[in-house]
Order: sequence, then structure tokens, then C-alpha cells
Amino acid sequence: MLRGGGTIQSIFHNIVSLSNLLRAWKEFKKGKSSKIDVSLFEMHLEDNLFELHYELVEKKYIPLPYEAFFVYDPKRRHIHKAHIRDRVVHQAIYRVLYLIFDKHFIFDSYSSRLEKGTHKGSKRLFISLRKMSKNWRKPVFALKCDVRKFFDSIDHQILFKLIKKKVQDIETLALIWQVIDSFTTSSKVNISSDNRECFLGLPLGNVTSQLFANIYMNELDQFVKHKLKTKFYLRYADDFIILQNNRIILEENLKQMCEFLEKELKLQLHPGKVFIKKLNQGIDFVGYVILPNTTVLRTKTKSRILRKLKKAKYEMDCGEITKEKFEQILASYLGVLKHCKNKEVKRKIKKINI
Repeated sequence: MLRGGGTIQSIFHNIVSLSNLLRAWKEFKKGKSSKIDVSLFEMHLEDNLFELHYELVEKKYIPLPYEAFFVYDPKRRHIHKAHIRDRVVHQAIYRVLYLIFDKHFIFDSYSSRLEKGTHKGSKRLFISLRKMSKNWRKPVFALKCDVRKFFDSIDHQILFKLIKKKVQDIETLALIWQVIDSFTTSSKVNISSDNRECFLGLPLGNVTSQLFANIYMNELDQFVKHKLKTKFYLRYADDFIILQNNRIILEENLKQMCEFLEKELKLQLHPGKVFIKKLNQGIDFVGYVILPNTTVLRTKTKSRILRKLKKAKYEMDCGEITKEKFEQILASYLGVLKHCKNKEVKRKIKKINI
């Protein structure tokens, strides 16, 4: 990630410079060196980066078609993977735009940001609940929401308008639009204004999609913090939570947020994933469940960890993965368990690891 930034006039130069493309490549290839397409690109790295630089500078760059496939983590997700050269461009754009936009995001936005993430979000929720409940003595209600088909529903024109609020450089905007316009899940006719056709959707596989999602949802964040004057609000991607001592206030908050999302962002909440719960029922967020004075792992998360570890152990025993790879997988899951009550899960993991 770049630690400095240029002026508005030099954004495009910062993105397409050879030095930024090289850094973007290095960041992109982390953990992917064993993949065939990455190795092939690296065999002619200098030529590939010079060609990419030339195409970008001369405005001859055209994104290639996406490769579509499904993953299960844990639910079925439709992933669209861009070509290596395009992913390097995405990383180059991300490195520069992140610095421009991240400083405008609220503190309690935890997805795809430096020094944030699920562990920080869970810890912050625990502290917030403890404060609101006066050390677990007062009742607290939590409104938890999830946007319906979030990535598939992002309106390209709305997103682009939000980006243009902070970026005025024409060359940079043209490149950003190429990335946005390179993918769509569907289109609809906007009957509320000029009957124009609206294209929707961002690919889950792009690093730029993570930043664009935060830019899009930052509108809701600002509305909740500054219009609703809500003190305790946390968001991770399209999953967000509001805390209040009064259930009626939460119900009013929900109504106002639904109206805002529909009017300003053309989004709707998932009807089956909107809950208001009491603290003593357990508040579920980013894979953890917060209860008075303790944090436990979500039941589905426990099952997924144990299932994946059993699979990894079997693959190691069959020689499909190395012992080092298995130990890396094990260490990552033990890291998850550090942040919650976990004796039972650790005991089961120990049995797998024997």
C-alpha cells in the first residue's frame, strides 16, 4: 500500500507509473506464486509491465473477459476472476484510491481496511456492548442487518458519482469507469427519473470491488452517524449493526435506513436477515457471538473450521499438501480462536492433529 499520495492532477500518473505497476504486481502475487497463470506472467514480467504501462498511458488498455466459477466459503458464491494483467491494474488503482478515500470512512467500518478486520470489529462490539449495558447490568438491544444481494445490486452510475466527489482527474475517472463497466450482473430501467438503463453489479473477485463497496456503503455510514445521530454503529461490508437501550428507537432507525437505502443507493435489506436481539440472547457479528462478559465462536464457524481442518489433515496424509501448508492452515484457525472462549474447539482440533 502506498503511504503517500500525489495531488489531484497527478493521480493518473501515480496509478500507471511503472513503479506503481511493479508494486501492484508484488502485492497481487503474494500467496499466488505457485499458480500457473501467475508464473507464466512472471516469466516475462518486464515485458508484460512495460506493455501494460504503454497501453494505459496511450489509452489503448481494454479489460479482458472474466472467468466465472463458484466457491463455497461457506455458502455458494459466484466469483468472476479477471485476467492477470487486469488484476495488476486493479491493484494499481486500489493502491492510489485507497489513500484518497479511506480517510473519509468512519472509524467503525471494518471490511477491507488496513488495521481493521473481523477481530477488531468483534472486540469493538464487545467494548461497545459493555459500555451501553453499564458492565452488563442494563438491557441493550442490537439491530443486525444484511443488504440483499449487495454486490449484484450496486448501481454503476451511483458508484461513479460517489467516486467523482473525491476524484476530478478526467484520465483517472476514465480508467475507473473502464473497470466498473467491464462487468455487470444485470440491468434495469430507472423509472423514477429519466427512464435510463442502469447497469448493476461488481465482481467479487476484484480488489477494487472491496474499495468500491466501502465507498458505496459509506453513504449509509454517514447517514447513520450524522443524521440518525447513532453512537454505536458498526459495519463489515454489507453486514451492519446498531446498538440502543430502547427497542422502539431501533425500529425507527430501521425504517429510516430502509428508506435511505432505497432512495439513495437503490438497495434493499435482506428480509430474512434483519433481527433485533437482546444482549442476553447473544449478538452475532463477523463470525463471533457476544454474550454478557464473554465472546464465543459462531456455531457454523466452529463446524466449518473443524471440517476444513479434517480435510487438510486428510490431504496432508495423502501427500496432496505439505506438512508446512497444513501447519499454516492450523495456525490461521488457532488465530481465530484467540479472540473468543474456545476450550471445546481446541480440544477437538487437538484430536484432529494427533
